[in-house]
Amino acid sequence: MPNQDPGRWPWFRDRLGSGRRPPATPAKRGTVAIVTDSAAALPREWLAECSTAGLLTVVTMSVMVADHVHAEDEEDIAAVISVAMASGAPVKTSRPSPGQFEQAYRAAQAAGFDAVVSIHLSGELSGTVEAARLAAGRVSLPVQVVDSRTVGMAMGMAVQAAVVDSANGGDSRSVAAAARGALARTRVYFYVPSLEQLRRGGRIGAAASLVGTVLAIKPILSVEDGRIVPLEKVRSAARAVARLEELVVQDACTRPAGTAALAVHHFGNPAEAAHLAERLALALPLCPPASTSALPTVLAAHAGLGVLAVIVGEQPRPGTALST
Repeated sequence: MPNQDPGRWPWFRDRLGSGRRPPATPAKRGTVAIVTDSAAALPREWLAECSTAGLLTVVTMSVMVADHVHAEDEEDIAAVISVAMASGAPVKTSRPSPGQFEQAYRAAQAAGFDAVVSIHLSGELSGTVEAARLAAGRVSLPVQVVDSRTVGMAMGMAVQAAVVDSANGGDSRSVAAAARGALARTRVYFYVPSLEQLRRGGRIGAAASLVGTVLAIKPILSVEDGRIVPLEKVRSAARAVARLEELVVQDACTRPAGTAALAVHHFGNPAEAAHLAERLALALPLCPPASTSALPTVLAAHAGLGVLAVIVGEQPRPGTALST
């Protein structure tokens, strides 16, 4: 059993539920550790509290600029990537090694956890989930690897649901189900001023058909079954952002009243993202304000400068299990 202070646990449990309806009082402390990667885009404040309790480990991903490798958590990494993109320097990403995941799993075992649920970036976009599976086969601790089939806070919301379920005493099956349930209720919408960075990284998928008309249109994209797909072609940047907002509001309004949860990502355009979040708050007064954060550089390396992404998910509903 993890060595945790019982007196702090109810406080931590409630903080994990911040911005969501608090879950039922747990029958016991968590025995399932959660491992994820930095593509989950989890809010820093939430991460700090979660790390204190020892439930969650985030394996850092790397970005390569020319011949130099940079870790996601480097202080000036966003500036480095922005300059590289603006200058046309090659920017690539690298999956974590199986050894990094093995280290995380062994640390969870040493801390007294009974099992691990490991939730990762879409296997259609990265080899990260395969590295996690290789590592899982090297340890005696039971590890359940979940391919999120998505990116950013769409994955992050699943990680949060898994952590809350573990904090409520869920076993590995319940915790994995909580993550999958959250994933099933999330949708990603995003706009990129140019498809060039996606094309260079080979992540463009079904949106490849748009490359030939890239100068004439501003695409709105999504992630479906792990792959980037086109939603709409719009003729101007202003209209693309307005249409992005419309799609998000339409989606949020289809959710059960008061349950929608939003996250806004950006890269190199924080003011634009803040204005979008403000407009969404006005359009969706029953929805908690969207969290706003820079897209993790491992994702921004493929999306490019000026990206705006909105994730629509759901908060847990009163009287229902997190895994439904």
